[in-house]
Order: sequence, then C-alpha cells, then structure tokens
Amino acid sequence: MEQLYNGFVASLSFTNFFACFIGVLIGTIIGVLPGLGPTATLTLMLPFTLKYPPETGLIMMAGCWFGAQYGGSTTSILVNIPGESASVVTCIDGYQMAKKGRAGAALAVVAAGSFIAGTMGIIGLQFFAPLLGNWALSMGPPEYLGFLVLAFLILTALSGDSPVKGFLMLGIGLWLSMVGLSALDSIPRFTFGSRNLMMGIDFLPLAVGLFGVTEVLVNAAEKYVPPVFEKIRFRDLYPNREEIRRSIAPALRGSVLGFFVGLLPGPCAVISTFLSYAVEKKLSRTPEKFGTGMIEGVVAPESANNSAVMGAMIPLLTLGIPFSPSAAVMMAALEMHNVDVGPLLFQNHSQIFWTFIAAMYIGNFMLLVLNLPLVGFFARIATIRPFLLMPFISIICLLGVYSVRNSFFDVWVMIAAGAVGVFFRKYGYPVAPLIIGLVLGPMVENNIRKTLMMFRGDFRLIFDRPLALVFFGLALVFVLFKLVYPYLFRSPGILPKGDGDSME
Repeated sequence: MEQLYNGFVASLSFTNFFACFIGVLIGTIIGVLPGLGPTATLTLMLPFTLKYPPETGLIMMAGCWFGAQYGGSTTSILVNIPGESASVVTCIDGYQMAKKGRAGAALAVVAAGSFIAGTMGIIGLQFFAPLLGNWALSMGPPEYLGFLVLAFLILTALSGDSPVKGFLMLGIGLWLSMVGLSALDSIPRFTFGSRNLMMGIDFLPLAVGLFGVTEVLVNAAEKYVPPVFEKIRFRDLYPNREEIRRSIAPALRGSVLGFFVGLLPGPCAVISTFLSYAVEKKLSRTPEKFGTGMIEGVVAPESANNSAVMGAMIPLLTLGIPFSPSAAVMMAALEMHNVDVGPLLFQNHSQIFWTFIAAMYIGNFMLLVLNLPLVGFFARIATIRPFLLMPFISIICLLGVYSVRNSFFDVWVMIAAGAVGVFFRKYGYPVAPLIIGLVLGPMVENNIRKTLMMFRGDFRLIFDRPLALVFFGLALVFVLFKLVYPYLFRSPGILPKGDGDSME
C-alpha cells in the first residue's frame, strides 16, 4: 500500500496527469474511427511517447489502450460501425437500442460497466502481477523456452481462419527479428551488405506500416458509404431503474470473465466479448430477445472487453510475453524506454509499475467523466469522410516514424510494410503473429542458446526440468490435437446439426 500511495503521488504530478488525460482522449478519438482499433492507436502514439520519461510514456500508452477499447462502443451503438474488432458484438443489441431511442441508456451503462470492469481488472493486476512476477523468477531459460513455444502454438492457432497462415506469419516475424548483428557474436545476418540493415529492422516503422499505412490504403480503395447517425442528447443519457437493475449482474460477470480470458494467449478482447455475450444469452430467461435491443447484450461484452485489457497486462508485465498485438506494442514501448519487462520489472523498476497502477485508477475514472458529455462529439468523428481523415493519419505516421531516429530508411520500411499489409489483408494473412514474433524473436533466440549451453547440447536433460517438460508436453498435446481433430469430426453423424448462425 505504501508503494501504491507513492504511485498516486507520482501519477498526480502535472506531467503524468496531463499525459493520462491526453492518452485517454486521443485513444477514445482514434478508437471511434472504423478500423483503427487499439493496436493502431498505440502504434501511432508510440513515437510521440519516447520524448518523455518511462512513467509518463507508459501512462500515456495505457490511457490510449483504455480509451481505444472504450471508443469502439460509441460508434457501434450510434452508427452501427464497430470502431474495432472487440466492439462487433456490441453492434448486435446496441444499435437496436439506439433505433428504439435508448442510445443514451446504452452508452451510460457501457460507460459505467467499463468503469467497473476496468477497476476490477486493475485490482486484479495490482495483486496478482507481483505474485506471478515472484514465481516467474524461479523460471530458467528452459522453462521460458517451453512457455514461449506453447504460447506461439496457441496464438497462431487462434489468429485468423488458417493455422498454416498463422505459422507462416510467425515465421516471418521471427526471421525479421534476426536481421542485423547477432547479439551473441556480432555476426551480420540477412543484411545483404546494407549498412541500414546492420542495425536491424526497427519495430516501430514495421508496426506503423502494417497497421496505420495499411488502413489508409485500404480505406482509400473502398467506396465511401455515409453512415446513418443516431442523435443523442445529454439529458437522454440516464437509464431507467429497470435497465440499471438488469445491467449490474452482466457487468460483474463480464468483468470477471474478461479478466481471466485476458490471461490466455490470443485475441483476448475479442474472445471475451463473444464468450460474455453467449453466457448472458444462455443465462437469460428470454434468449430469443437477444438481437432486438437487450441491454445485457451491450453491457456484458463491453465490460469483458475492458477487463480483458487488464488481464492481458499480467503476462506482459510479469513474464515479458505479450499475448496480443496491442500488448506487443506496449512491450516494444517499454523496451524503447529501457525498462526491463518480466520478473525483474518489480525489482528494478517497481516505481514505474506502481505509478502505472495508480494512473490506471485515475485514467479509468477520467474515462467515465470524459466520455458521457462528449459522446455526441466522438460519434460525429466516425462520420468524417475518409478522404479528409486519411491524409492526416498519413502525416502522423510519417512524422512519428521519422522523428524517432531521423532515418529515411525507416520511412521506406514503413511504406513497404503498408503495401505488404494490404496484400496480407486481402488474402487473409493475420498480422498479429508477425508482430508478436518480431517482438519476442530476440527472447526466443536468447533462451534457445542459453538452454543449449546449460544442457551442453544434450536436449535430453529437459527431463530434469519438470516445469519445462510440462510446457513442452502441453505444446506437443496441442499439436497432436490440432492434427487429429479434423479426422475425429469428419463423419457427418458426429458433426452438430444446424445452420451455424447461432452465437453459441
């Protein structure tokens, strides 16, 4: 509690408080823009946070993450356009409530539910992260290697429709992480004689290109369809007693479910919203009314969405392993600020962690106060025509990437990544495994080399490490299950009947 108190003192300084406000505001604004979700928001903001101390930069990035997660719900309810993928479920009942004149009630309960979920998630992060960090100190290179292999397998299987494409993208990310001088012996790898490649391919231009520039190019190629805007007045924001009563239990259930789903590898925010919606539909006495404007189908997914963000922070901060693209960008930000991510965070940078925790309490409350009065303004942003908005985003991408190292080479990498990202988007290649492979590539290589040195080249000694053996065993079981599963359920008699349209 003393460390948390010191964190509040640090976070309430003018610089950190203002950084939290700017992060929440910009995150919400960018979050309401169709397609530009949390990952794109964090990527666009990353170069500008490098000008500040680590605490300030981390607070601004986390505020952006919170704001972007919340911003998607505004357009989902008012315009029927999900600001990001985790808000797709909110469209089902949220827009129907708006058509019935209850948009204000939907936005109010979403704001309150997000506040409850965020607070519960922060409390969980505050208590569980140090405990898990202390436990992670007992893990050596073999255990980390086994856990990374298991995480990679699960992530690639959950990313996109084709696991093969996921593994291919993961391989590309790992390969790109090896470009440049080897950390162990300083031997150039995959540089092709280029001096620019000797320093490796930086994370920032690649991420900005794959998320920011790709979004600009895709929007430029699509035909613009003006959305139908549901107006909302401030005096209509208050839900009635019945809506409040029906929202309390779903908000709490979604908060708990989202937090634990956030601990798992994969697109936790998206998975948590679908699971939460399915749970509420299953528990409801009138499941047939879901899709017609049920407030439970709005507040539960949004609560799970925001709570999953805090859950995803735990493996990131304690193990140094991001389970989502947004977490990978956060990890890259920490590394650029020379902050040790993983168990050593609580020993070497404990003040940064507790300042971050305190700032999240403040930012969560700030998000609640900020969004209700400005909801009409945020919804209007979603109706801005792309030909006015996309050039502005392009300028932000160019200035942000160039300002970090003053390198035109980074700008060209960003442009090339954007062009390749359009190809990935068109043919269904998931970008998430590539980004995670790029960030975790050096960690994988270091742990492989350390493990081989510990075992003196004899990998059979893995049987002397029970925890590492468990991780590798689970990875093997997962691979065998994925190989055998299609053959087990190939028979028409075994496959479940139905048209596949049910949410369950």
